[in-house]
Amino acid sequence: MCLVNSINSLSRILHEMVRLADPALCLKCRGRRFCGLTYCPLLVRARVTLTMSKVVSRPYLDGSSPPSVFIGWVNYPKVIAAIASPPIKGDTSHYDKPEDWIKGNLRIDELLTLRLTLVRGGNEVIINNLNNKFIEVLQEVALSERPVDVELILRKPPKPRIEFDEIIPPIGPLAPLDNVRLGSNPYFGRYVDKVFYDADMNAREAVIYLYRSGIEVSRITRIFSVGGVGISRYRKLVPTRWSITAVDKILSDELITRIKDYPPIDKILFFTYRMHDNLFMAILIPSNTWWFEWMEAWFPGSTWNRFSSEVVIEGDCEGPQGRTTYPDIGGCYYASRLAVAEYLYRIKRKAIAVLLREIYEGFNVAIGVWFVRESLRHMFLTTKPIVLYELEDLVKIMEKHARINPRVWIRRSLILRKFLNTMSLTKFK
Repeated sequence: MCLVNSINSLSRILHEMVRLADPALCLKCRGRRFCGLTYCPLLVRARVTLTMSKVVSRPYLDGSSPPSVFIGWVNYPKVIAAIASPPIKGDTSHYDKPEDWIKGNLRIDELLTLRLTLVRGGNEVIINNLNNKFIEVLQEVALSERPVDVELILRKPPKPRIEFDEIIPPIGPLAPLDNVRLGSNPYFGRYVDKVFYDADMNAREAVIYLYRSGIEVSRITRIFSVGGVGISRYRKLVPTRWSITAVDKILSDELITRIKDYPPIDKILFFTYRMHDNLFMAILIPSNTWWFEWMEAWFPGSTWNRFSSEVVIEGDCEGPQGRTTYPDIGGCYYASRLAVAEYLYRIKRKAIAVLLREIYEGFNVAIGVWFVRESLRHMFLTTKPIVLYELEDLVKIMEKHARINPRVWIRRSLILRKFLNTMSLTKFK
């Protein structure tokens, strides 16, 4: 039977993602999302099953890794380390490049179709045991600049274990690996080559060096996760979900340090952006010091608010000295902080930054913090801010965009409540 049972199980998992109100609605809808979701689960299931049917006849996968790797976190420090590839060859880079997903206006069903056909072949490893053949191959794939042809020889069919997580992008089934063969020689590029072979550069320095050299954040994260940077004796595998947040934090910390030396903006700037049943808003307020707040409002029926009948609002913030604890709101905090820090660094100004997100009913699947980071990056790059000269105008403009009453946002926001009623713009002119 090989992978047939796994594909059937995978199909059942995809079916469980559906919260269809009425089967008759599907007959009328036919993929046009009348159900209110941002994707069609039936189309995703059909596309994934069709693609996975290419690997049902043999206990191995022959494809091109985007490149993509996965380092688990369960049972740390003994974790699953895996190479991931779809069962197709060619340019598969779009399977694992979040920087292009928002810019290319990739639909949720298209994203799920891509990601759920990434088959992972891997095994349990100790995080600091990097001196074995499998880890060496894993690192070669992870550090590659271009897709790598791989042949994954599987010990048994993949388990229908799909990863849906608040941090990492969705990824497909997992199988134990007997062996892996590379059909092409990975090319690192000179910047990645430098940090990989520099045994004395610490991980933070390496991450910043790669970023300033123009390497994508998603690629830096992948290199970080496989122990590709850092002082040689301290290198180890880092779970994918941890490496994503670590890189976002390292980079935003660096940018914020520089932003603090810039002059403040001289007026309030208001940004807004809509994507996949999400509304993002950014409020930048003149200030001589750095403050940051990230807040989310989850509507009933959205990913993390399935069973409540009320909107749930949560958030975290920091003052000029930053944070000493991990934010309760999770990795989106640092993903959003990186996006706004990049914008302020680009315009050479500092500000109080309050970022708000409303997540509506149709957005009910976890796709990772890349969505926040890349949506906000796209917003700051492509949209012009609304300029406000009077603080009272903020409520009026928010009323035109948000479903939540702006006064509720202000009441729940530590920073807006603290500053909006007391600050005057005249001292910044």
